[in-house]
Amino acid sequence: MVILHPDRIRAKEVLKAVLLFLLAVVLAIVFTKGGLATMIGLAAMPIGLVFVGIIIAKPRIGLWSMFVFSFFANGITRYIDGPFGLGVDIILLITALGLLFRTKEDLESPGIKSPLMTAVLIWFAYTVFEIVNPEARSFEAWFYAARGVSLYFVSTIPLALILLYKEEDLDKFINIWFGLSLFATFWGIKQLTLGTDFAEERWLESGARKTHILFGKLRVFSFYSDAGQFGAAQAHTGVVAGILAMGPTKTKRRKYFYILTCLLSLYGMAISGTRGAMFVAITGFAIYFLVSNNMKIIIPGIIFGALAFGMLKYTNIGQQNDQIRRMRTGLDPNDASLMARLENQQKLKVYLASRPIGGGIGSAGSWGQRFSPGTFLATTPLDSWYVKIWAESGIIGLTIYIGMLLFLLGNRFIFLFKLKDPELKFKLAALYGGFFGICFASYGNQIFGQFPTGSVIYLSLVYLFLGETFVRKRSLNKTNESEFSTPLSIDHQH
Repeated sequence: MVILHPDRIRAKEVLKAVLLFLLAVVLAIVFTKGGLATMIGLAAMPIGLVFVGIIIAKPRIGLWSMFVFSFFANGITRYIDGPFGLGVDIILLITALGLLFRTKEDLESPGIKSPLMTAVLIWFAYTVFEIVNPEARSFEAWFYAARGVSLYFVSTIPLALILLYKEEDLDKFINIWFGLSLFATFWGIKQLTLGTDFAEERWLESGARKTHILFGKLRVFSFYSDAGQFGAAQAHTGVVAGILAMGPTKTKRRKYFYILTCLLSLYGMAISGTRGAMFVAITGFAIYFLVSNNMKIIIPGIIFGALAFGMLKYTNIGQQNDQIRRMRTGLDPNDASLMARLENQQKLKVYLASRPIGGGIGSAGSWGQRFSPGTFLATTPLDSWYVKIWAESGIIGLTIYIGMLLFLLGNRFIFLFKLKDPELKFKLAALYGGFFGICFASYGNQIFGQFPTGSVIYLSLVYLFLGETFVRKRSLNKTNESEFSTPLSIDHQH
């Protein structure tokens, strides 16, 4: 039991009041500087302050709120103008603020000293170093771009390790994720069958039409940033749900839920028209079959995968279907899109040869077009997430980043390969397969740092690296149950 000195209690109460007051002042200034949208925000300010108070009192709610909001952050901007992406930053900040009011015992997480934290901190430190990159144009560009590259990474993971480290939190994570993904699927089906609404149509007309309507067919994007992100996220969900469906479940209803989620998510992937998304599914399932260490699963998995690949690569089966026809082009080594990407990478290779630390975080892609328009990196298409890392942080940064991912993948592969608990293995192997699939497919698209895939991956990594903790707790519970169920011996001797 912790007994706090009265002066310390009063100091904490004063600090709490001051921080809440400053937060209220800042929010009021921001709202009053804007127009109608901020006036609406001002009117909703009491509700916002109540929400802030709830998060500070129960930071776990803040982290779950961030996770849910990350699914809608991009879609909201089609209906209401505003930097809603910063909403994730604000929620994370308030959640971290709430930790100031927890006791030391509340912050003792079994996974906070995880090698995951070490790996993430090394990458984050390098991205901070990129602020002084002589090629960088502005700190503002670094701030906006670094959020997806490392800031969310280094803020979400420790908060989750501290606040959401129980196995029941893992189950809640999966339920929330699948529920939101199914909602996204149905929204996408609505777009395909009933058409886009006024806000989505306006977004298409603003420049997205040329990439989202091909040969008169809509590439479904749901309420995500674009069709590429939607397709990859749906494939990610389909992989994890499919693996969980193959494993032991507490009820048949749960198994049917996983099967339904898998099938609908893979359908969502197909109607997105995103060729790279199928590599999330292919590699995700493939790595699961390998890590399962079970020949009864590996052999059928290899056969099924070979048949699916052969159908797409060497036959015309389903060629009349727009989605299958587009996915089939992803296996064509002479595809015009692939050739264009390789040509751009050759140009970048020449440019970056004399820039080992790259052009600076935020110098390429959409942020480059905003903060340094007309420059080489801003005008050269990147396509790949890894090409983006290479362009902005150089060969040194790319080496550190790839090294971090390989370490995380290798470390967890060894753990899962040896793991014996079947129920826990299916849960964690499913997350691992999804993570591997996203890592692989990020070569073709900028998937990794986008919402909601980023937040899903961060929490997936947290639970993967809490695996040893879950094993110890399960073992301890079984020991306690065994001792409790053992009948007491009675001495009948007089």
